[in-house]
Order: sequence, then C-alpha cells, then structure tokens
Amino acid sequence: MHMPEHDPSYKRLFSHPRMVEDLLRGFIHENWVDELDFTTLETVKDSFISDDLRARHDDIIWKARWGKADLYVFLLLEFQSTPDNFMPVRLLVYVGLLYQHLIDSRQYKAGDKLPPVLPVVIYNGDKRWNTPADIRDLIAQVPEDLEKYLPHMHALILDEGDFPEVQLRTMHNLVAALFRLENSRNGKDKQAVIENLRCVLALLIDWLKEPEQAGLKRDFTVWLRRVLIPARIPNTPLPEVIELQEMNDMLYDTVQGWYREAEARGEARGEARGEARGEVRGEVRGEANLLIKLLELKFGSLNEQVQKHIYSLDSEALEKCGHRLLTAHSLQEALGDYSLH
Repeated sequence: MHMPEHDPSYKRLFSHPRMVEDLLRGFIHENWVDELDFTTLETVKDSFISDDLRARHDDIIWKARWGKADLYVFLLLEFQSTPDNFMPVRLLVYVGLLYQHLIDSRQYKAGDKLPPVLPVVIYNGDKRWNTPADIRDLIAQVPEDLEKYLPHMHALILDEGDFPEVQLRTMHNLVAALFRLENSRNGKDKQAVIENLRCVLALLIDWLKEPEQAGLKRDFTVWLRRVLIPARIPNTPLPEVIELQEMNDMLYDTVQGWYREAEARGEARGEARGEARGEVRGEVRGEANLLIKLLELKFGSLNEQVQKHIYSLDSEALEKCGHRLLTAHSLQEALGDYSLH
C-alpha cells in the first residue's frame, strides 16, 4: 500500500530546511553539494504552476546560495503507485515555467545568466522506478548534427524502495529515517514491522530533541499519525494529540498486547489438551524468532551459535533485549548481560 496521493503532511516534512539539507547531503554525493550555503535555504512561491499540471503529484521549490549565484532545487513528490514514463517531459515544462516566472517578475533581465535548477523526484510507489530519467531516451534517434537542437533534461530520481535497509540504517539522516519508515510496508511479519518502526522512532526522538526542531518533530508526528500508522496497523485508535515518544510507547503496548493474546490462546489450548507447558515454550520461541529477525535487520546475519544462545533465553530476558535493541549500536550492546562470553 503506497501513501495516499497529495497528503499535505508529507509535503510539510519537505517544507523544513533540515530535510532538504539532509536530502542533498545524504543522497547526492557530488562536489557541488559541499559548495551550497545551506543557511540561505528558502522556499519559492510556485503560484505560476497551474493546478492541472499538479494533477498527479506535488512540488516544492527551494533556492540556496551557491558561490555567487542562486541554485534552485525543484523537489517533486511523486505519489503514484507506478513510475511516470514521461517524467522528464513534465520536469522540462516545470523548469521552463520557473524560468519564465523569474523573467516576468524581473528577477533576471537581458544579459543575466539564469540560475541552475536541480530537478529531484522523490518516488514512493510499490513498483521500482524503471523508466527513463533523461528526456533524450524518450526521443527518437536522430543524426548527430540534428542532436544539438534537441532539449536537455535529466532528472534525479530517488526511488525510496531502491535503498536497502542495510544502507539507510547507517545514516544519521532524517530523510533516510523517513525512507526507512516508508519501506517498512514491505515486511510480512507485522510484529517485526512494528519493532522496526520503533527503532526508527527512537532515532527521531533523539535527533529532534532540540527546541528549534519542534516544528519538524510535530510534522513527523502528524504524518505518522495520519498516514503511516493507519496504513501499517489499521483500526488502531490514536489520540488526537500525540508525541513521538507516546507513539513509540503505543506501538510497544500494541506488540505486548499481541503477545498477551497469543499467550492466553496458548494457555487455553494447553489447559484443554493438558499441554500448557509446551504452548508456553512455543510462545517463548516465537519471541526469540522475532528478536533474531530484528537483530539481523539492524546488525546483519547472526551465526548459529548466537541464534542458539537467543533461543535459550527466557521470556523476561528476550523482552529486555528487545528494549535495548532500540538504542543499541552493536549486537553486544543489544544483548547486554545476555551476551555470549
């Protein structure tokens, strides 16, 4: 299930300079990015773009000083479930409208050089982006001497689902955290999905604790409450006003509620069959399986010795390890007193 189209809470996340800086620094590894003055980031009104052109996506325009000139970042949020084959054409129209607006508003006059524009597409659809990013790939082949007359437009496509968890979790980056939350829809084990969400929420709580980050923290909370949590855990009641920490606690309570329900069902079956002890062992093994999955999500594959050790732990020990996992930076730190010696 992909994000609902045009949800304003998602766009608000990218209305914060910190998100744009993390996007450019974290996902564009080119020298010119280091030359940008991120303290000058400001949004640009885009009233010159007509509503019919926004029929399929949303956009935000930023600009920042780049040496002695301005650089514009045209950030397009693509909410479709499948890639747009003609995206470079759409971007060419957008950039042309931006340039025309700058000329009509007399920000640039005859003889001035127009500013560079970076077209960025953030795509969160279910299918991977596999269509051309360059308009040249959409135009029929022509002789070399005709090629110079053809338009140029190459889009930077950021397909959230293309970034593996093993890469994103190493990044101290808010956009990487957002992509991890979005990609959590790909998990089949609901309990593992929720624990993965809690791991990312713990990072956001730590990274957004300064007073000046209150607005961005609030917008993350709104998006999680309105979009992500209802999509991942349908029919979960959420209070109208909720903080990130409260949301993390609520997710923990949800998982614990599932454990209690499973234990109750197991005990009932055990009493009926005289097999209560076996049912409890089965529930503990299920908790161990979940912990192993989460540890491997965060730290990579576990060897057989470590897995056997985890299966030997009781329910209380497994729960303590699960708590530590949220903020642990190593396998040993996650297991704590229950590490192999």
